[in-house]
Amino acid sequence: MAQKRIEIPEFETRKELFDFLETEKDMLIAQKKAIAKESDGVFYVSSINDKKEVEVKANEPIDVSGLDEIKVRVVINTTNLMDSHDDVHIPNLWNKSLKENKMIMFLQEHIMKFDKIIADSEDLNAFVKTFTWKSLGFDLDGSTQALVFDATIKRSRNEFMFEQYAKGFIKNHSVGMRYVKIGLAVNDEDRVSAFALWEKYIDEIANKDLAIEKGYFWAVTEAKIIEGSAVPLGSNFATPTLENNKEPLESTQKEPSNDTQQKEFYFNYLKKQ
Repeated sequence: MAQKRIEIPEFETRKELFDFLETEKDMLIAQKKAIAKESDGVFYVSSINDKKEVEVKANEPIDVSGLDEIKVRVVINTTNLMDSHDDVHIPNLWNKSLKENKMIMFLQEHIMKFDKIIADSEDLNAFVKTFTWKSLGFDLDGSTQALVFDATIKRSRNEFMFEQYAKGFIKNHSVGMRYVKIGLAVNDEDRVSAFALWEKYIDEIANKDLAIEKGYFWAVTEAKIIEGSAVPLGSNFATPTLENNKEPLESTQKEPSNDTQQKEFYFNYLKKQ
């Protein structure tokens, strides 16, 4: 028989909430680890011509007539941000998985089917890179360690997504993963270990006002990557397409698009969760 899922109810006081979290912590963590989680989304993309680099800002359309493939650089996930699951991904959570998993896939909307694969194997390079939030186009202080995909998207592999990236329509991405190590952080100095975790990470969280409002978060320090996906909307708003180019990507970073309305929507979306 399947075990009943534990939901966090509404409480009249913080003490009641924290007592519940402390009592059910092990079950809540086990529950988070048991499912393949699809994370929040982020913006960023740019592009290039066969012979020369074309200066194109992220999410601007490019002419792909006569082309069979394009290169994209996308942010699949970011750290130091409290998402709609009350989770905060801590820098270096991907290190072990990136070394061990050689079968990471780039998918369309987390659908694990042959016709939904955007890129894999030699057409995909997954790595982490540190960005300031402002360099990603967000009016936030501090920095984030991003999970980044450099991918060659072939028209013959997934023509629909080839066209979507070429037209600059893809603004968000999300990681499909399983949590390995999680800790509960609580803003209550009487709960020694949970408060120590809170103090350790709270000042690194870009939207820490949300964490302070809730009084707790789940610190994820290790996760296994299954896949990264292009999505219409994700639970982490900071997952852009950085580049959608026609030639091999260079290491120089281009300015991302700055979609203020969509970013404001994500902030409001997170606060409602």
